[in-house]
Amino acid sequence: MYLTGFADEAGAALDTQIAVTKKLGWGNIEARNVQVDNFPAANIHDITEAAFDRLVAKLESAGVRINCFGSAIANWSKQIDQPAESSLAEARRAIPRMQRLGTSLVRIMSFAVRNAEDQMEAERFRRLREIQRMFADAGLTAVHENCMNYGGMGWQFTLKLLENVPGLKLVFDTGNPVDSDDRSKPKPYPKQSSWEFYEHVREHVAYVHIKDGIHDPAAKKTTFTYPGEGHGDIPRILKDLLERGYDGGISIEPHMAAVFHKADSRPGQGAAEIYIEYGRRMMKLIDAIRAGQPAPNVPATSA
Repeated sequence: MYLTGFADEAGAALDTQIAVTKKLGWGNIEARNVQVDNFPAANIHDITEAAFDRLVAKLESAGVRINCFGSAIANWSKQIDQPAESSLAEARRAIPRMQRLGTSLVRIMSFAVRNAEDQMEAERFRRLREIQRMFADAGLTAVHENCMNYGGMGWQFTLKLLENVPGLKLVFDTGNPVDSDDRSKPKPYPKQSSWEFYEHVREHVAYVHIKDGIHDPAAKKTTFTYPGEGHGDIPRILKDLLERGYDGGISIEPHMAAVFHKADSRPGQGAAEIYIEYGRRMMKLIDAIRAGQPAPNVPATSA
């Protein structure tokens, strides 16, 4: 098992992302948004070729690798009733860059949830089969995240997606269910259970995102917390993963200094320190679980 994270939550600059990674004693970054030198910031599959060349050189010099592309492919900003070309183009750009970096994993999604009863499942499945096949043909692994997308509406939807997209694997995010409506139940939709979701999909999990939070139904707001302090069932999920011999990546995504998908939310002062502290707490939590000790700062009840 190895530790990594969305280091863009510490700062957009690649130099900052490398610095916080090395400060934690880690050797991996899950790359999403990145600014290299004075080139414009963008997702790693969208930065210019010149910026990407500099990124490769800087990573090699620092001894840091990119273990996963946190791509925007088929994500919550892409509508299923709109052309798929933007996601297909992102996949085509990502593949040679992943191969050059020796990166085997790419995070994808299953398009935004429609505000309609018809979720256009057949078209989603068709597009995801094409995207999955593109990466598989290149010797790469696409992992679907349970985020604000079709597969994130509940574990039943993820299982249906897997049934209809052979070869697709999962990245399970512990914190997303805390803030996500359970669309398998009638309105008003309750929030999901992280443990229940994980328990039903764990056989397909190839990668894990760690975020945590507490949802306040009255305020209709989720406050993100350090790992183990929220309702993401992180200690229980990690214990199960370790007991089952999981040896993949654990990627932190704090969402405490910034929530990436909110346009007005970007890492600011203190973001790097929060990221480092989050990583340190993650390591302590794993050590406690391995030692059979109670996990620190876990709420007595969960939502």
